[in-house]
Amino acid sequence: MRIHEFQAKEILAAHGIPVPPGHVASTPEEARQAAETLGGPVVVKAQIYAGGRGKAGGVKAATSPEGAEKIAGDLLGNPLVTHQTGPNGRVVRRVLIEKATPVKKEIYLGIAVDRSRRAVAVIASPAGGVDIEETASQDPSLISKEWVEPAVGLRPFQAFRLALKMGNDLPTTRKIAGIIVSFYTVFLDCDCLLAEINPLAISADGEVLAIDAKLNLDDNALYRHPEIGELRDPSEEDPLEVEATSYNLNYIKLDGNVGCLVNGAGLAMATMDLIKLAGASPANFLDVGGGATEEMIEKGFHILVDDPDVRAVFINIFGGILRCDILAHGIVAAAKKARIRIPVVVRLEGTSVDEGREILDASGLKFRSASTLREAAAFVAEAVKRATA
Repeated sequence: MRIHEFQAKEILAAHGIPVPPGHVASTPEEARQAAETLGGPVVVKAQIYAGGRGKAGGVKAATSPEGAEKIAGDLLGNPLVTHQTGPNGRVVRRVLIEKATPVKKEIYLGIAVDRSRRAVAVIASPAGGVDIEETASQDPSLISKEWVEPAVGLRPFQAFRLALKMGNDLPTTRKIAGIIVSFYTVFLDCDCLLAEINPLAISADGEVLAIDAKLNLDDNALYRHPEIGELRDPSEEDPLEVEATSYNLNYIKLDGNVGCLVNGAGLAMATMDLIKLAGASPANFLDVGGGATEEMIEKGFHILVDDPDVRAVFINIFGGILRCDILAHGIVAAAKKARIRIPVVVRLEGTSVDEGREILDASGLKFRSASTLREAAAFVAEAVKRATA
């Protein structure tokens, strides 16, 4: 789960990490009032779930409240296209009006799970800012890391050693080390998968502030953080993904033309590879899991056919915990309600597979059954070709 920059900064501030004063606005008038309250130059920042906002024109400075009002008016209600949004962009519904900070130096600070080491990696660079990805690829020597053993935690000497590599005077280094320790606490307390401060700025008067912040949280841990779950902004997510989440389905929208209904992430990845190999392209990743009920299957099927990009549906199920007859009942119920008009290819194997196939055959619906993956791939390619001809 992602949250907005202003929400991430509220969490950082609650953990003692300095952030610039700011206010959120959803109208140009609110933006002007916020700028008047803050006084002096401000920065107007579009709040969307995507990086690259600065380069896309989503972060602009204003020297007056009227200027902030105009910038907010240009941003609010309009799509902002960055390298992370896709060609359609994301509609800006809120802006953060923040007091401008004269920056002397920018530092990158990030924390992520390093699965290869089974540890947490704390990452820092003295070359923070909008081009940190290019810095990492062109000059890796500017990227410093400390690995944290989960059972031990981040030790103060590790934070200080990392801060020391940022090339500042001793008082500033101590401030940065303290922020690193607090930031690691945020990472743990919020069950983050990724946390970034970019940039962590050193101002002209020697203050160290988190100018930007990003927190990506583990959805599976939200039951421990109901207050964080309430920060979710459904308007920033695909409506079908939001609907799928409400039924405990794992759904991710892609840009292809074949809807995929599978059980298990590994099978889902293999199915998408199979679709590509057959000459088509997956339109989504929909994993109903091993404990799916007929209702969950029905809802998942509706989500697939509600996607206007889907030209054919491929159901690929291996019945282990999820029995094939339960799946078949759910598919038949959903197809009858939806009055589906696009081709549906079904490949079933595993527990109660014969019963499942009988249910599909007796339904009176035109499902295309396949007994092998090779046969299923051929049927999918043929169905898409006919649907798009």
